[in-house]
This record gives sequence, C-alpha cells and structure tokens, in this order.
Amino acid sequence: MKILLAVDGSPVSTRATRYVIKFVRQLSEPAQLVLMHADPPLLQAAAVKLGADTVKRYHEENNKFAIKSAHASLTRAQLPFTELLVVAEPAEAIVKHAKKGRFDLVVMGSHGRGALKGLLLGSVAGKVIAHGDTPVTIVR
Repeated sequence: MKILLAVDGSPVSTRATRYVIKFVRQLSEPAQLVLMHADPPLLQAAAVKLGADTVKRYHEENNKFAIKSAHASLTRAQLPFTELLVVAEPAEAIVKHAKKGRFDLVVMGSHGRGALKGLLLGSVAGKVIAHGDTPVTIVR
C-alpha cells in the first residue's frame, strides 16, 4: 500500500502521523510511505523584493519546520519513509502527487475551522477531497 502523509507542522499533523503509524503497523505487508509538505509560494512582489536566495532559504526552513515532528515520530517508530518537499499551493500539490505517484491513500489533518471559516479561508483538506481521485483519511 502506498500512503501519502501530508503535514504542515501543526498539532493536527502530529495526530495524523500517529494515526499513520498505528495504521501501518496493522497492515499485513509493509507500506510505502511518503511524508509530504507543500509550502505555499510567496507573492511575486515579495519574492522579487527578497531575492532568489532568501526565498529559497525561506522555503527550506518552512519545509524543515513542517516535517520535523512527523519525521521524528516516523523515525522513532522505525517506519521507512521518503520525503517530498515542494513549493506549491498545498491542495493542488497533494492532489497532483497523489495521482502521479498512484497512491492508495492520502492521510492528512484538518484544523476543523467550521463551514464559515472554511468558506472564507479555504480548506486544504476539503480541496483535496473535492479535486482528487485518491481516497483521503482526515484526522482531527
């Protein structure tokens, strides 16, 4: 089974990671696990003003922070995994990589902001469910 674990460094990502660890241990065969973080791109004006090196360093630091807890948990659990760190709109990147990699399952957390805030702010989990073909497990 191929599992894409999408994280953002939040407490719900930590819960999603714990869920994946328990889930994978229950499988009869080893899973192929990919830990993913998609860092949203900066606005073009900000990127130009900061410069390419600063923007690159900014995204590297964000990616490192976002996967830190999940990386540590998966390593402690002795589960093999690979990392996928991209700079892209998170929902689009998750859907794209889930399809391209032919994943069997996407696991991610949801902040549970509610209908009104989700409508105003957008929901990465909601977009992944709406636009993707891969089954999604949402952990709260």
